Amino acid sequence: MSRVLIVDDEESMRLLVARAIAMDGHDIITATDGAEALEILGGTDGAFDLMLTDIQMPIMDGIALALTAARDFPELTILLMTGFADQRERASGLNAIAHDVISKPFSVADIRTAVADALASRKVS
Repeated sequence: MSRVLIVDDEESMRLLVARAIAMDGHDIITATDGAEALEILGGTDGAFDLMLTDIQMPIMDGIALALTAARDFPELTILLMTGFADQRERASGLNAIAHDVISKPFSVADIRTAVADALASRKVS
């Protein structure tokens, strides 16, 4: 299956998303913020199929992370998550690098579908 990096500063959200996606057999790695995610990506030479990141996080937010990851690892599919309307607006300019923005709260079925759609788009492109 696919290798997925989940980035969120809220432990409960990381665990929920990791469990939901693992149900589909994906290999999951998690990070608590954008800086840690970049360390993981750099240490693995970007060997992930998908990065699912929250937008609002300390140290490095999801938009800065997405911009840097897209530049350094152009094959990486990026999916953003947010619970804030203003953050969703900020992300609207990232259509060229982010597959989609998922609004929190979401159900397990919603996140599994969003991940499946994002991964399917990789195979087509």
